[in-house]
Amino acid sequence: MADLATPAAATANPETATPETAVDPANWTCPAPLHDQPVVVMGHGGGGALSAELIEQVFAPAYGNPVLAALTDSAVIDLGGARLAFSTDSYVVRPLFFPGGSLGDLAVNGTVNDLAMSGARPAFLSTAFVLEEGVELEVVGRIARAIGAAARAADVTVATGDTKVVESGRGDGVYVTTAGVGLVPDGVDIRPQRARPGDAVIVSGPIGQHGVAVMSVREGLEFGVEIVSDTAPLAGLVAAMLEVTKDLHVLRDPTRGGLGASLNEIARASGTGVLLRDRAVPVPEEVANACGFLGLDPLYVANEGRLVAFVPPEHAEAVLAAMHAHPQGTGAALIGECVADHPGMVVVATGLGGTRVVDLPLGEQLPRIC
Repeated sequence: MADLATPAAATANPETATPETAVDPANWTCPAPLHDQPVVVMGHGGGGALSAELIEQVFAPAYGNPVLAALTDSAVIDLGGARLAFSTDSYVVRPLFFPGGSLGDLAVNGTVNDLAMSGARPAFLSTAFVLEEGVELEVVGRIARAIGAAARAADVTVATGDTKVVESGRGDGVYVTTAGVGLVPDGVDIRPQRARPGDAVIVSGPIGQHGVAVMSVREGLEFGVEIVSDTAPLAGLVAAMLEVTKDLHVLRDPTRGGLGASLNEIARASGTGVLLRDRAVPVPEEVANACGFLGLDPLYVANEGRLVAFVPPEHAEAVLAAMHAHPQGTGAALIGECVADHPGMVVVATGLGGTRVVDLPLGEQLPRIC
């Protein structure tokens, strides 16, 4: 290895070295990789390689069970003869309110969408608030009202909840955790391991809007036009897709880590490759301009109202048409295909005839966007 770190004596000429200065390979050490952290860093919550490492090395060994081993956004479990999808998520977005949404919208839509990515019909949610002492009750009320409105729009019931308060300076205003359950229809088996070479890769609309919307207000940036979050419930769109065929192979909502991270996770879980066409990926001009200004890649920017689907080729055209007919899928686009080449990797074919690898990000370009 070219950058081995060795004791100073390791540079001595071996022909003139004394026993005290001779090179001892047992003392050689390699620099610690960037992701080898003894403490939690922001990247551990970013949905990339650090998040995967935290899950694989800390949580999965501690909990160890076959249901968790699937590592999907929502667990599919059999209970009393019913197939249920079950999911939980915490929301720590900063700021609490942003163009197109708020912490309240995210708390509902994020969990509803995690359930929908298993093909489930979401039914019930719980909410848990962690409030910092001193936060204004009007702020709490505004978030609660947003949760209620988003739940009604998604046709789910907030059935139970909890509230805790921490001392001033020990929180960041308001955090919300939601959990949800839904019914999975018979004959539906949607999970990342089912991706197959030949599958069409479809995204439900333009990407990158949520992350850039949050960043613009957080940092006080203006791009000449307001960029609005795409936060929205996707269960209705998934139901419309399932009406075409129950044989949808994979669904994923590309939140933290964006489309790039989600596609990498699917490729690795299924042992297949993904080939994208650069110019087919829908990136709004204002998002592209903002990302260019900030030095970001839109493929890694979070979305909160988009999904990516792996669909058998014989159903791709009909599924795409059904998506276009739904309000949450009018901008759906075929962006690539699943391939047997380069298993576990995502590759983009550029407009100039070249290719580039889209790797799993280490952490997250824009922390605390959900």
